[in-house]
Amino acid sequence: MSKYWTPLASSLEPYVPGEQPKDKTYIKLNTNENPYPPSPKALEAMKEAANADLRLYPDPTCEELVQAAANYYGLSPKQTFAGNGSDELLAFAFAAFFDPARPVLFPDITYSFYKVYAKLCGITPKLIPLDEQFQVPIDQFAGDHGGMILPNPNAPTAILIPLDQVRKLLEANPDRVVIIDEAYIDFGGESAVKLVPEYPNLLVIQTLSKSRSLAGLRVGLAFGSEELIDGLNRIKNSFNSYTMDRLALRGAVAALQDEAYFQETTAKVVATRDGIIASLKELGFIVTDSKANFLLISHPSYSAADLFKQLREQGILVRYFNSPRIDNYLRVTVGTDEEMAQFLKVLKRLIGA
Repeated sequence: MSKYWTPLASSLEPYVPGEQPKDKTYIKLNTNENPYPPSPKALEAMKEAANADLRLYPDPTCEELVQAAANYYGLSPKQTFAGNGSDELLAFAFAAFFDPARPVLFPDITYSFYKVYAKLCGITPKLIPLDEQFQVPIDQFAGDHGGMILPNPNAPTAILIPLDQVRKLLEANPDRVVIIDEAYIDFGGESAVKLVPEYPNLLVIQTLSKSRSLAGLRVGLAFGSEELIDGLNRIKNSFNSYTMDRLALRGAVAALQDEAYFQETTAKVVATRDGIIASLKELGFIVTDSKANFLLISHPSYSAADLFKQLREQGILVRYFNSPRIDNYLRVTVGTDEEMAQFLKVLKRLIGA
């Protein structure tokens, strides 16, 4: 703690990202990155954008990217927002739509950054416990509150909320903003973006980090009514008008337009995921019904904390959360077939299988 910090800075417990060690080469299955490279068309577009125009500010409205994203989903540009990664968009959304005088609802087991945003914005979170199968109890997301946010699929459980349940949430809370965080939707879910024209209280946030293999570029998208998009722009333009650089804008447009490559790589991830789930169950692991590019796994006979340390010693990084209810689970990113084969090989050795 520093004498120069504000009381707010002193009280924060910042989000802790997955470790990125540099001491040796690891198989990285801890940060939910895509194991395949970005679209070649996106890489070429960024190379072309690395020219003398970098001396100029980028387009503060992100017009070309907003139009491309709107076209992709059949929406209007006025229903579309682009920013510097979905985390930035989430921060804008907390500031724009959640009143500090009223609690914001989200699951007790979810993306841990939500608590950080709430604290930063002076908002009290109300945590809704997942059931014993880690399912979201939709009926409990109601009552007197100031809005809600749910990842779909949830993280770190990887479990999907069906679209009819999302619709139920929206209809039960017509006067409050419902944010659906779809960072992993492309790996097995149906996006709620199609509901945007029907529900003015719906904001859907997506990222190009996962399914488009652009985690290093930082591109986030939001879709909602014109009123909600205007709210995001009010916050953005009170914070930083130029949130996205020229390279990111060009690369993101090209990635969205390369549908064939997107379908090819996401299909590979899904096939590998489904295969590794079957193999883990054969070894006695409990595995949630993942519709994301990661798994949440547990073994009744082996400590997750111990397996986490032992896997790291063997050059394999996974994620361990020392948190209630999931402290005997590991979150494992789906890598290539070769990486997952090595993961299984080491895991079998560790449990004596």
